[in-house]
Amino acid sequence: MATEWKLFADLAERAGDKHVTVEADAGDTVGDALEQLVADRPDLEGRVLEDGDLRSQINVLRNGTNVLVEEEGLETVLEEGDELALFPPVSGGSF
Repeated sequence: MATEWKLFADLAERAGDKHVTVEADAGDTVGDALEQLVADRPDLEGRVLEDGDLRSQINVLRNGTNVLVEEEGLETVLEEGDELALFPPVSGGSF
């Protein structure tokens, strides 16, 4: 099944698109889908991964929920129709 990643800020620039589709089936993990994303868009690797692990400042969402905080991290199992999103660090502005 095709799973879509939504990429934000400089991640979209590095990937060349805000939406990238990867082959990840129901029962695969978010980590599997991330591996496919990085394999398909190698310019993301150095920005997203460090020594093969997800950089601590990168946020990964599945259906709007941060999998690193509220689910099983990269071991979170995908279901059909899931939407994945990858965010770089977000900083606030001043008022």
